Amino acid sequence: QVQLVESGGGLVQAGGFLRLSCATSGLTFSSFDMGWFRQAPGKEREFVATIKWSRGSTFYADSVKGRFTISRDDAKNTVYLQMNSLRPEDTAVYYCAATRTITSYYYTVPNQYNYWGQGTQVTVSS
Repeated sequence: QVQLVESGGGLVQAGGFLRLSCATSGLTFSSFDMGWFRQAPGKEREFVATIKWSRGSTFYADSVKGRFTISRDDAKNTVYLQMNSLRPEDTAVYYCAATRTITSYYYTVPNQYNYWGQGTQVTVSS
C-alpha cells in the first residue's frame, strides 16, 4: 500500500520560512518523480515544483521560483519543499504527489500523478 504523508505546515508571518516534508512508503521511491502542489480555498489545485527521479533535476512554477526549493533524499524515501520569503498568497493546503515516468518531461498537471498525500496547511499572515 502506497502512502505519502506530509508534515511541516503551520502558521508563519510574511517573509518567514517553512520546510515541508513528505515521507513515502510502499513504492520504489528512487524510481518516481515527485511533485508538490497546492490548493487555496475556492481555487483549483496548482503546480508548485517537481523533481525527477533521475539526476534530481527540478522545475518550478514561476510564482515560487527563487523562493522555494524542492529536494529529495532517496535513502529516506522523502521529498522536501523549503519555502523562503513566504507571502500571504502562498497560503494553501500543500500536497505531495508521486508519478512513475521514463520521460524527460516535467509533469506539472495533477492528473499526471498517481499517488497523493493528505495535505498539510500552510498559512502566511501579513
